[in-house]
Amino acid sequence: MPTPAIHTQPFSQKSDNHQSSQVRIAYFIMIHHKPETFKEMFEKIYSRDQFYLVHIDKKAKEEFTEEIQMYLVGFPNVYILESMSIVAGGFRMIQAELNAMEYLLNVSGEWDYFINLSGEDYPLKSQNIIRQFLTSNNGRNYIFFYDQKFYRPDTFQRIQNHFTELTHKISSLIYKREFMEGVTPYIGGKWFIFTKKTCVFLTNNKKVMDFEDYYLHTLLPAESFFQTVLMNTVFKDIIVNDDKRASLEKKYFNKNQYYTEFIEALKTSNQLFIRKVNNETNQNIIKYIDETFLLPLTNVDEIARELKQDERDNKWS
Repeated sequence: MPTPAIHTQPFSQKSDNHQSSQVRIAYFIMIHHKPETFKEMFEKIYSRDQFYLVHIDKKAKEEFTEEIQMYLVGFPNVYILESMSIVAGGFRMIQAELNAMEYLLNVSGEWDYFINLSGEDYPLKSQNIIRQFLTSNNGRNYIFFYDQKFYRPDTFQRIQNHFTELTHKISSLIYKREFMEGVTPYIGGKWFIFTKKTCVFLTNNKKVMDFEDYYLHTLLPAESFFQTVLMNTVFKDIIVNDDKRASLEKKYFNKNQYYTEFIEALKTSNQLFIRKVNNETNQNIIKYIDETFLLPLTNVDEIARELKQDERDNKWS
């Protein structure tokens, strides 16, 4: 369970450029290395009238943990979640996120959206623009999903087999079991933007506990737990199949062509964040982000885009 770390009361003063009609965001950021990369990102998303909760992996080096704790002392509306040791492919990432939602709901009810980030994410737009977007679309959830059995049958063993999460790894001893009766499994990505109402549901509804009990023993539940829970409830009607993240891949061949095409794709999208940005990121991409940071988002008809995506998926199914 989460416990207070740095501050016990949120800082309520509003930023100069904040409009009272805009939604407020509660950010949850999970980090374990690269302090300077985290700091650069954090200062881009920081606002005095929002909420920030940081989780430092228990396996992080002691000097890293101390540096981040000392740095965050200077921000009065920032909190630190009790550390857990996150195992790649295990359920603890989900548990940390559920703990974070509960923690932030206890801190204040004066926020509208929960956004999870890693220490190497970076905003593509200013907080004012991101908040304008969420205000215009208030009530929608954003997460990437597929019907797992239909579109990704190759991954079904992740949930059909029973896995056990150990201290530092997933046990190699597995056995098959039946999936949850009457539930359609979904898969997607780890990143999302949820309304406060969704977070209340995820942390307080007893039905969610059944999903927790099952997904506790799955592989890579961070890519399927929230999708499966929400798409099997009334929340499916407010989900946009998009996590609002652009994702940079490591390329070993045709790098320049890839970066050029990546920038062109950014120009026609309304993504809010970019994944895997650090001091090795291509400078043309960094330059593009800097030059467009304060420019309005590209207008994208998300409903039309989803319909086209469905048509494309059905064509190849």
